[in-house]
Amino acid sequence: MPEQPPSGRRERKKAATRQKIADTALRLFLERGYDAVGIRDVAAEADVAVTTVFSHFASKEALVFERDADFERRLARAVTDRAPGAPLVPALRRETHALVRHCLADEAAPVWRMIDASPALREYEGSMRLRHAETLAAALAAEPGAPRSAVACRALARFVVDAFALAREADDPETAVDEIFRMAEAAWEAAEAGAPVRSAT
Repeated sequence: MPEQPPSGRRERKKAATRQKIADTALRLFLERGYDAVGIRDVAAEADVAVTTVFSHFASKEALVFERDADFERRLARAVTDRAPGAPLVPALRRETHALVRHCLADEAAPVWRMIDASPALREYEGSMRLRHAETLAAALAAEPGAPRSAVACRALARFVVDAFALAREADDPETAVDEIFRMAEAAWEAAEAGAPVRSAT
Protein backbone atom coordinates (compact mmCIF):
# COMPACT_ATOMS: atom_id res chain seq x y z
CA MET A 1 0.00 0.00 0.00
CA PRO A 2 1.53 3.39 -0.98
CA GLU A 3 2.13 6.03 1.64
CA GLN A 4 -0.93 8.21 2.25
CA PRO A 5 -0.52 11.83 1.09
CA PRO A 6 -0.32 14.47 3.83
CA SER A 7 -3.68 16.04 4.63
CA GLY A 8 -2.92 19.56 5.92
CA ARG A 9 -1.80 22.47 3.75
CA ARG A 10 1.46 22.87 5.66
CA GLU A 11 2.18 19.15 5.44
CA ARG A 12 1.43 19.11 1.71
CA LYS A 13 3.79 22.04 1.17
CA LYS A 14 6.56 20.30 3.11
CA ALA A 15 6.01 17.08 1.17
CA ALA A 16 6.13 18.96 -2.14
CA THR A 17 9.39 20.68 -1.17
CA ARG A 18 10.90 17.36 -0.11
CA GLN A 19 9.91 15.72 -3.39
CA LYS A 20 11.27 18.65 -5.40
CA ILE A 21 14.62 18.38 -3.63
CA ALA A 22 14.78 14.61 -4.15
CA ASP A 23 13.83 14.84 -7.83
CA THR A 24 16.35 17.62 -8.42
CA ALA A 25 19.12 15.71 -6.67
CA LEU A 26 18.49 12.52 -8.61
CA ARG A 27 18.46 14.37 -11.92
CA LEU A 28 21.77 16.07 -11.10
CA PHE A 29 23.34 12.84 -9.89
CA LEU A 30 22.38 11.02 -13.10
CA GLU A 31 23.44 13.92 -15.34
CA ARG A 32 26.77 14.78 -13.70
CA GLY A 33 27.66 11.74 -11.60
CA TYR A 34 26.99 11.20 -7.91
CA ASP A 35 30.45 12.25 -6.69
CA ALA A 36 30.46 15.41 -8.82
CA VAL A 37 27.35 16.89 -7.19
CA GLY A 38 27.32 18.43 -3.72
CA ILE A 39 24.51 19.43 -1.40
CA ARG A 40 25.03 23.09 -2.33
CA ASP A 41 24.52 22.20 -5.99
CA VAL A 42 21.26 20.46 -5.16
CA ALA A 43 20.05 23.36 -3.03
CA ALA A 44 20.87 25.94 -5.71
CA GLU A 45 19.18 23.94 -8.47
CA ALA A 46 16.07 23.33 -6.32
CA ASP A 47 16.05 27.00 -5.25
CA VAL A 48 16.11 26.23 -1.53
CA ALA A 49 18.58 26.85 1.28
CA VAL A 50 21.15 24.21 2.20
CA THR A 51 19.53 24.06 5.64
CA THR A 52 16.23 23.21 3.94
CA VAL A 53 17.84 20.24 2.21
CA PHE A 54 19.18 18.99 5.53
CA SER A 55 15.83 19.53 7.23
CA HIS A 56 14.39 16.90 4.88
CA PHE A 57 17.39 14.62 4.31
CA ALA A 58 20.03 13.69 6.87
CA SER A 59 22.76 13.09 4.30
CA LYS A 60 23.62 13.22 0.62
CA GLU A 61 23.10 9.45 0.39
CA ALA A 62 19.58 9.79 1.74
CA LEU A 63 18.66 11.89 -1.31
CA VAL A 64 19.07 8.80 -3.48
CA PHE A 65 16.96 6.61 -1.18
CA GLU A 66 14.15 9.11 -0.70
CA ARG A 67 11.51 6.34 -0.42
CA ASP A 68 13.44 4.70 2.41
CA ALA A 69 10.99 5.53 5.21
CA ASP A 70 7.99 4.60 3.06
CA PHE A 71 9.44 1.16 2.28
CA GLU A 72 10.26 0.60 5.95
CA ARG A 73 6.67 1.40 6.93
CA ARG A 74 5.26 -0.80 4.18
CA LEU A 75 7.12 -3.85 5.45
CA ALA A 76 5.91 -3.31 9.00
CA ARG A 77 2.34 -2.69 7.83
CA ALA A 78 2.36 -5.95 5.89
CA VAL A 79 2.44 -7.51 9.36
CA THR A 80 0.31 -5.14 11.40
CA ASP A 81 -2.38 -4.23 8.85
CA ARG A 82 -3.20 -7.65 7.42
CA ALA A 83 -6.68 -9.10 7.98
CA PRO A 84 -7.27 -11.01 11.24
CA GLY A 85 -6.19 -14.60 10.82
CA ALA A 86 -4.43 -13.93 7.51
CA PRO A 87 -1.15 -15.87 7.26
CA LEU A 88 1.95 -13.81 7.96
CA VAL A 89 4.61 -14.98 5.51
CA PRO A 90 2.41 -14.74 2.38
CA ALA A 91 1.56 -11.15 3.34
CA LEU A 92 5.26 -10.33 3.53
CA ARG A 93 5.89 -12.13 0.25
CA ARG A 94 3.22 -10.05 -1.53
CA GLU A 95 4.68 -6.82 -0.18
CA THR A 96 8.19 -7.86 -1.19
CA HIS A 97 6.99 -8.68 -4.72
CA ALA A 98 5.44 -5.20 -4.91
CA LEU A 99 8.65 -3.52 -3.73
CA VAL A 100 10.77 -5.55 -6.16
CA ARG A 101 8.52 -4.63 -9.09
CA HIS A 102 8.69 -0.96 -8.11
CA CYS A 103 12.46 -0.91 -7.75
CA LEU A 104 13.17 -2.95 -10.88
CA ALA A 105 11.06 -0.84 -13.23
CA ASP A 106 12.95 0.26 -16.34
CA GLU A 107 13.29 3.85 -15.14
CA ALA A 108 15.04 2.64 -11.97
CA ALA A 109 17.88 0.91 -13.84
CA PRO A 110 20.16 3.99 -14.11
CA VAL A 111 19.69 4.66 -10.40
CA TRP A 112 20.78 1.14 -9.45
CA ARG A 113 23.79 1.38 -11.76
CA MET A 114 24.76 4.55 -9.93
CA ILE A 115 24.29 2.87 -6.54
CA ASP A 116 26.31 -0.17 -7.55
CA ALA A 117 29.16 2.08 -8.72
CA SER A 118 29.34 4.08 -5.45
CA PRO A 119 30.87 2.59 -2.28
CA ALA A 120 29.16 5.29 -0.20
CA LEU A 121 25.73 4.45 -1.61
CA ARG A 122 26.27 0.70 -1.25
CA GLU A 123 27.26 1.21 2.39
CA TYR A 124 24.19 3.37 2.99
CA GLU A 125 21.96 0.78 1.36
CA GLY A 126 23.39 -1.91 3.64
CA SER A 127 22.74 0.15 6.79
CA MET A 128 19.26 0.96 5.52
CA ARG A 129 18.45 -2.74 5.08
CA LEU A 130 19.61 -3.46 8.64
CA ARG A 131 17.34 -0.72 9.96
CA HIS A 132 14.39 -2.03 7.96
CA ALA A 133 15.04 -5.51 9.33
CA GLU A 134 15.05 -4.26 12.92
CA THR A 135 11.76 -2.42 12.39
CA LEU A 136 10.19 -5.51 10.82
CA ALA A 137 11.53 -7.73 13.62
CA ALA A 138 9.88 -5.45 16.18
CA ALA A 139 6.54 -5.77 14.34
CA LEU A 140 6.92 -9.56 14.27
CA ALA A 141 7.77 -9.73 17.96
CA ALA A 142 4.61 -7.75 18.78
CA GLU A 143 2.41 -10.26 16.95
CA PRO A 144 -0.22 -11.96 19.14
CA GLY A 145 -0.28 -15.74 19.35
CA ALA A 146 2.42 -18.29 19.97
CA PRO A 147 5.55 -16.56 21.24
CA ARG A 148 8.72 -16.81 19.20
CA SER A 149 12.20 -15.85 20.25
CA ALA A 150 13.72 -12.52 19.37
CA VAL A 151 16.24 -14.45 17.29
CA ALA A 152 13.47 -16.05 15.21
CA CYS A 153 11.84 -12.66 14.60
CA ARG A 154 15.11 -11.07 13.58
CA ALA A 155 15.99 -14.04 11.36
CA LEU A 156 12.70 -13.84 9.44
CA ALA A 157 13.08 -10.07 9.13
CA ARG A 158 16.57 -10.49 7.65
CA PHE A 159 15.20 -13.10 5.22
CA VAL A 160 12.52 -10.68 4.06
CA VAL A 161 14.75 -7.63 3.70
CA ASP A 162 17.58 -9.53 2.01
CA ALA A 163 15.09 -11.11 -0.41
CA PHE A 164 14.94 -7.79 -2.24
CA ALA A 165 18.72 -7.54 -2.69
CA LEU A 166 19.00 -11.16 -3.82
CA ALA A 167 16.06 -10.81 -6.22
CA ARG A 168 17.55 -7.68 -7.75
CA GLU A 169 20.65 -9.67 -8.73
CA ALA A 170 18.72 -12.71 -10.02
CA ASP A 171 17.91 -13.45 -13.66
CA ASP A 172 14.26 -13.98 -12.66
CA PRO A 173 13.50 -11.72 -9.67
CA GLU A 174 9.91 -12.93 -9.21
CA THR A 175 10.97 -16.57 -9.03
CA ALA A 176 13.83 -15.66 -6.69
CA VAL A 177 11.42 -13.99 -4.25
CA ASP A 178 9.16 -17.05 -4.25
CA GLU A 179 12.12 -19.38 -3.65
CA ILE A 180 13.43 -17.30 -0.75
CA PHE A 181 9.99 -17.11 0.85
CA ARG A 182 9.46 -20.87 0.64
CA MET A 183 12.55 -21.25 2.81
CA ALA A 184 11.48 -18.40 5.08
CA GLU A 185 8.02 -19.91 5.59
CA ALA A 186 9.44 -23.33 6.45
CA ALA A 187 11.80 -21.78 9.00
CA TRP A 188 9.03 -19.65 10.52
CA GLU A 189 6.70 -22.63 10.85
CA ALA A 190 9.47 -24.61 12.53
CA ALA A 191 10.00 -21.76 14.98
CA GLU A 192 6.26 -21.64 15.67
CA ALA A 193 6.16 -25.35 16.40
CA GLY A 194 9.26 -25.16 18.53
CA ALA A 195 11.01 -27.62 16.27
CA PRO A 196 14.69 -27.17 15.47
CA VAL A 197 15.60 -26.39 11.89
CA ARG A 198 17.83 -29.24 10.73
CA SER A 199 21.17 -28.45 9.19
CA ALA A 200 21.71 -29.23 5.54
CA THR A 201 25.02 -30.90 6.41
